[in-house]
Amino acid sequence: MKVLVVGGGGREHALVWKLRQSPRVTEVYCAPGNAGIARQATCVNISAEDIPALLAFARDKAIDLTLVGPEAPLTTGIVDEFQAAGLKIFGPSRAAAEIEGSKVLAKEIMAKYGIPTAGYAVFTSPDEASAYIQKTGVPCVLKADGLAAGKGVIIANDLAAAQAAVKSIMVDRDFGDAGARLVVEELLTGEEVSILAFTDGDTVIPMVSSQDHKRAFDNDEGPNTGGMGAYAPAPVYTPEVARRAMEEILVPMIRALKAEGRTYRGVIYAGLMVAEQSPKVLEFNVRFGDPEAQPVLSLLETDLVEIMEAVLENRLDRLEIKWKPQASICVVLASGGYPSAYEKGKVIYGLDETPGDITVFHAGTAEKDGQVVTSGGRVLGVTATGADISSAISKAYDAVDKIRFDGMHYRLDIGRKALDRS
Repeated sequence: MKVLVVGGGGREHALVWKLRQSPRVTEVYCAPGNAGIARQATCVNISAEDIPALLAFARDKAIDLTLVGPEAPLTTGIVDEFQAAGLKIFGPSRAAAEIEGSKVLAKEIMAKYGIPTAGYAVFTSPDEASAYIQKTGVPCVLKADGLAAGKGVIIANDLAAAQAAVKSIMVDRDFGDAGARLVVEELLTGEEVSILAFTDGDTVIPMVSSQDHKRAFDNDEGPNTGGMGAYAPAPVYTPEVARRAMEEILVPMIRALKAEGRTYRGVIYAGLMVAEQSPKVLEFNVRFGDPEAQPVLSLLETDLVEIMEAVLENRLDRLEIKWKPQASICVVLASGGYPSAYEKGKVIYGLDETPGDITVFHAGTAEKDGQVVTSGGRVLGVTATGADISSAISKAYDAVDKIRFDGMHYRLDIGRKALDRS
């Protein structure tokens, strides 16, 4: 079987790595890939958002199955285009993927079908948004409606910060057209957890739980990023929380989307806030999370190809998905300055010094003059698996100590909440 993975970040490296473990996979291509992926797949110089070129490549190479990593091509209809051409592709349709492409749509569907989430209001006028916040007060959460690479969410604890966020999103358009509409939400408190699930539009099978670390610095301080690390499983996701998440959120959302004519097949990601065993939705994403995919896929025992085919053939209810009874952690090493401006082209040292049981997933890397260099904000995801979260943390940070590049920064507290709970 020849497989094409679309994307070039840490999530896609993890997907390539997992697909390589399938005895059914003979060739893996990745578009565009990165320096780490190039060691396990044939990288193709096609942007993840260039759907016509991807389609032409898949036809030319007779690709048997395509797996889409990032959200942008999903929300612009890559699945619809491939299916119309008779090609097998894993991911939701354009209509289904709109629940990530538009936070307004996701909130409207949740409100209509009674899925627990934060109270909210939607604005197209910055003046009206500012007046609303002045009236309702802070703290609050401000979200650009469209895609913003995981960074279009601002938590405002005072009025000045809230007004600055309105200006940033709607006036300055720091997130581009994503800021044409603004969602203002009540601030939910508790502990976050990420739940990814496979679904064929009828059956929903959750993956092992995980927890992302969005803020740039330790103790959840600093600006939001695309994610500075993650671990799995998350102790906050107790059996009672898991039951409620399935019964009140995941299954109802899949049924709601089907009722709305947006049948969902692929991976759905629910970012939840948990308080007193009660989960509420922060956001829905329409693909594997990044960096959640790295520790979650590290714990997956079942052949990923078998799962994808069961989803595409609407027989997920007949498949048993198995997970390793262990813990896994991914520590993201980022470029200096990230998530703001950062320099590229810094030589990365120490990649060959990490132990054999550590997997270093490449995110923003390239090869130049025979050396691996930085080419993005999030550069590497150092991932370790252990008998428990404590041993996984120790192994990951021991490996981090062996890697270096100019300006490298990372959080020192990935997984600490799990340790605190245990």
